[in-house]
Amino acid sequence: MRKNVLCVMGCFILWGILPVYWKLLSNLDSLFILANRMVWSLVFCLLILMVTKNLKKIKSALQDKKQLMVTACCGVLITVNWGSYIYAVNSGHILDASLAYYMNPLLSIAIAFVFFKEKLSVQKWAAVAVAFLGIFVTVVQYGTFPYLSLIIGGSFAIYGALKKNVKYEAMVSLFIETMVITPFALIYILYCEYNGIGSMGVLHGTEFLLLPLAGVITAIPLLLYASGVKGIPYSLSGILMYLNPTLQLLLGVFLYKEKFTGSNALMFVCVWIALVLFLLDGKLIRKKKGD
Repeated sequence: MRKNVLCVMGCFILWGILPVYWKLLSNLDSLFILANRMVWSLVFCLLILMVTKNLKKIKSALQDKKQLMVTACCGVLITVNWGSYIYAVNSGHILDASLAYYMNPLLSIAIAFVFFKEKLSVQKWAAVAVAFLGIFVTVVQYGTFPYLSLIIGGSFAIYGALKKNVKYEAMVSLFIETMVITPFALIYILYCEYNGIGSMGVLHGTEFLLLPLAGVITAIPLLLYASGVKGIPYSLSGILMYLNPTLQLLLGVFLYKEKFTGSNALMFVCVWIALVLFLLDGKLIRKKKGD
């Protein structure tokens, strides 16, 4: 079990320090970075599937039209998530990205209620109410709306909801998701390079390796998560997940000197209170089952 915990922790730690990598490419257009991430993720997934001799799984996956449609929708959503996240990091909004992943479980609760008709406990309703109260008060008092946080967190929450219906393994699913978007990504990369707004003249020497590395840093955390999550309680995985936004928050404030304003403080306090209510509710449910 210790190995499994370390794998899941490794996944969330890598995601948490990901802003450092995107900052290395901050001189490039965010959409151009996103396009490269899509293409190189596809290439890296293909290599892994070849090495593990799982290419046949792609062929069988492509024959299921219903699953293919759902996975294609996942591809669109993960594109929105990755793109908005890269933009947030490279435009000085790491704190918004951090908030997005603190809010993610709460947004997932709202989606579960609206689309899956799941019944919510009083504490879960309270958690959602406190989180959205923080957003409302911030908008009224400070005149700022956390649109980036909601786009990043919302797209990932909906992505997660759709993934519940995807039967493919993680690497096969990611391959198909990126395959759907890759033709558009390639066109955009060629357009940018042809018009002098791509990587040529901006990156030099070994810096060009940062682009294919995008595929590696995308796939490795997913592999770690997939190999570890089945061997630990899902509740423990949920708690470890908060390593990701916590590391992003620390990086934003202490390494990249983003201002932690009154608006940020109010929003984060409300979300943290909501998370405590959310985690306590889960603990109570497990205790009742144990009884």
